[in-house]
Amino acid sequence: MKNKNENRGMRLLKNGRRGISRIIFSRMGIISLLFLLQAVLLVLAFVWLEEALHVYIGSTAVITVIAVLFLLNREADPTSKITWLVIFMLMPVLGIILYFYTVTELGHRALGANISSVLEKSKDLLPPPNITGEKVEGDAPEPVPIGDYLKSVGNYACYNDSAVKYFSCGEEKHAALLSELEKAKKFIFLEYFIISEGEMWGSVLEILARKAREGVEVRVMYDGTCEFTTLTPDYASRLKKLGIEGKPFSPLTPFVSTYYNFRDHRKIAVIDGKVAFTGGVNLADEYINVRSRFGHWKDAAVMIKGGAVNSFTLMFLQMWAASGKKTVDERYFVTEKEPKKSDCYVIPYGDFPLDNNKTGERVYMDMLNRASRYVYIMTPYLILDSAMETAIRFAAERGVDVRIILPGIPDKKTANALAKTHYKALISSGVKLYEYAPGFVHSKVVLCDDTEAVVGTINMDYRSFYHNFECAAYIRGGSAINEISNDFEETFGKCRIVTKETVKKEKPFVKLMGFILKVIAPLM
Repeated sequence: MKNKNENRGMRLLKNGRRGISRIIFSRMGIISLLFLLQAVLLVLAFVWLEEALHVYIGSTAVITVIAVLFLLNREADPTSKITWLVIFMLMPVLGIILYFYTVTELGHRALGANISSVLEKSKDLLPPPNITGEKVEGDAPEPVPIGDYLKSVGNYACYNDSAVKYFSCGEEKHAALLSELEKAKKFIFLEYFIISEGEMWGSVLEILARKAREGVEVRVMYDGTCEFTTLTPDYASRLKKLGIEGKPFSPLTPFVSTYYNFRDHRKIAVIDGKVAFTGGVNLADEYINVRSRFGHWKDAAVMIKGGAVNSFTLMFLQMWAASGKKTVDERYFVTEKEPKKSDCYVIPYGDFPLDNNKTGERVYMDMLNRASRYVYIMTPYLILDSAMETAIRFAAERGVDVRIILPGIPDKKTANALAKTHYKALISSGVKLYEYAPGFVHSKVVLCDDTEAVVGTINMDYRSFYHNFECAAYIRGGSAINEISNDFEETFGKCRIVTKETVKKEKPFVKLMGFILKVIAPLM
């Protein structure tokens, strides 16, 4: 769909880049290829090794038993173990090779070591906040329950000197971002999963180029998959000509690395250490509905001002340093001599897939477990492990009003089919499911009891919980909670309710797709 505003903003490429390499070299692509190779291998075994076929079958059985025992004794998610067992069954040779290739961590071992080193060296660099974790002083209505956990897993500090503004759509966030970028005097840091040339990125890039000419330090980091989908491998060099330091995070190297799924899914913007943005909104035209792909695109984001911005600055610098073997520079942190007390408490936090903490999932589960009245969730994907599904169902079964808003027009048919495999069980426990009729929901928001919320990049799926680098802001109290609540109430009114009857009437093909894909959900 061509829009009259399509040519607005700066461009460095003649046309937007699209490709299939991301699919081919994804873990799903490799599994499909290996499944085909396995079939060929079996045919050749029957043709060439007819007389020694029993040797092939016997040795395959022994190898499979050893692999199964190894798998069952490893620390891993039970659902993931089931997936690998199915792969062993379907591909007893190449499936086992794929598994050991993956667990040896050939590709991300160096990345994991870099990140661990950077995190360890930089964890104490933040200026101390005026409060810490649960040790809330003054007029706090009650302690921040999740504070000590986030402090322990990543030294994520709790702030009550920061203002939070919630945006219920990408258009609002984009307008605010442009306004704040215009005010930049010292530095601009951008870290986004997707950057795609068009009106949205063009309007941002125009300001970045001008600010760079004015002497503002500008850094832009995007996920390496962009080089196969929306940008070109030389895009960082093109940015360099504008005075902007750009880099892809973990560029894809086909068949060399094992971390195709360890992507930088975060969306962070930091300006002068005084303003930060996060949420689901990437830098591409569909996020502001300039380009229509799946009906109306609904997203959410927050703007934070105050001490909590330092945490987002640190998260950006950590990823920048880890991907380039550099160190974190303390000079970008801002310390207010007399911080103003705000009406809320904010804990910015990240989730690193290589530390096995599953921070994003545990924060969501903690909110579900503590809720007394309601938990409202917006997520584009619902691909749950057994622990998260149990937490959601248990909350509903003990009387909590649990509601989940999902896309009415999905962007991925496979993810949609997998989400629907959870519908029957969730509804049976009393969970209320909604589908956003106007289009696609990309928001990642959880609201609990008019008291606390999380807004960030973390979807309710395996990819966010296990594979991606993510970030979010935990918010307790204040006007932002009211803004989030109002957004949920307004969005409920635009949704169709999922019932047992609608689940029964689902298309047979969708049911079959979900049924088949369920066994490999952890790898999607």
